Amino acid sequence: MENWQAIIATLTFVGVIFLIMTEWIHLTIAAFLGALILVFAHVMTLTEAIGYIGQSHATLSLFFGVMVLVRSFEPTKIFDYLGTQIVLLAKGKGNRLLLGIVAITTPICAFLPNATTVMLLAPLIPPIAEEVGVDFVPLLILMVFIANSAGLLTIVGDPATFIVGDAVNISFTDYLVRLSLGGAIAIFTVIAILPFLFRPIWQKNLDDLEHLPHPKINHPRVLAVGALIVAFVLIFFVIGEMLPTPISPATVALLGAVLALLLSHHSKIDSVNNILRDVDWSTLIFFMSIFVLIGGLEKTGVVGSLSGLLAIVLGKNIAFGSIAILFFVGIISSVVPNIPLVVAMVPLLKQYVVNVGLVSSEVLSPNFQGQFPPEVLPLFYAMMFGATLGGNGTMVGASSNIVAAGISELHGRRISFKTFLKYGLPVMTLQLIMAALYVIVRFLI
Repeated sequence: MENWQAIIATLTFVGVIFLIMTEWIHLTIAAFLGALILVFAHVMTLTEAIGYIGQSHATLSLFFGVMVLVRSFEPTKIFDYLGTQIVLLAKGKGNRLLLGIVAITTPICAFLPNATTVMLLAPLIPPIAEEVGVDFVPLLILMVFIANSAGLLTIVGDPATFIVGDAVNISFTDYLVRLSLGGAIAIFTVIAILPFLFRPIWQKNLDDLEHLPHPKINHPRVLAVGALIVAFVLIFFVIGEMLPTPISPATVALLGAVLALLLSHHSKIDSVNNILRDVDWSTLIFFMSIFVLIGGLEKTGVVGSLSGLLAIVLGKNIAFGSIAILFFVGIISSVVPNIPLVVAMVPLLKQYVVNVGLVSSEVLSPNFQGQFPPEVLPLFYAMMFGATLGGNGTMVGASSNIVAAGISELHGRRISFKTFLKYGLPVMTLQLIMAALYVIVRFLI
């Protein structure tokens, strides 16, 4: 591929990240503009750009389906009702509220994709914050931190973790034995700094709970049927791909969305047009554009050329390489969504271990089902931790971050890049350090 195309792809990607960081224009406009620049500059054709979006159809379908599902049940006031109940359970104390968000988010994100969990739970946050009298933005950001961290508890908890684990053929049980403790450490790291990072909310105390608004659930019969739809979706998220004929989470989410639309239309609690109008199209278009930008880097050979650089810098030093990759991927993941990042990094890392003679070239085959040598696995484990925890650094670092930002905007508050960075930078730094210690102690000593 000609050098000028690689230069355009690289400069365009860097320019988009710069525009997002400086907030000169909306992040969706920046990413969309960058994707179209690649097409107009003939770095790729429109057909190729759509092809890169198509390669990520599962992620986009999952997001769209859950967005429709959640929006369909807003007229029932279920989110306002649950929010009030959470405040009452926390007895109006900010510290209990923060710990409650951790307790609710952690087990769900261990088995469901983190962005999916954020889409399901984030609508509870604004009414909770309003009743306690605090800003809901920090609460959303905390939910994102826990969602991203809890994704490390199991191999299915985060799409990035699953992509890497599947690439090196790690089983669900092997993951639990080797890596789940690292995910638990990441969560406890966040818990340890809650009193300092979220001090105003931690010290908040709502004494008069009797005068809280007590919203009532509308359309209880519709909600009962809706609960069955949600239960169906959640169950098949977990077991769908284990069936004799696998059903992907994206397919389940879309089916759940259609059933929710059918229920809303038939019961006349809302119209199909209203529900689809309120879908967070901005977030979906942002992801589509990012996939095109990453595709431009892949097509022009920018990603592939980095594997040769890794071989020169790291050599065969697995210990140094693992820690270097953990921090390198962590820092990159703070500005590049982790799903497309690991999609690009997995073949790069495989090519690196082949180039330096640590494994045979058969591992490069898409159909390879064998086991990688234990001595090279810390490289891939480090990439899991870096890609997942680095996503906590900035607003664009993980898909759940973008989803939370979109939900916040729908509720009238825009999470700025600087606001997220204020919370995200210390969390990411501490978590990466703790993850590095875990990898060193568990795999390298």
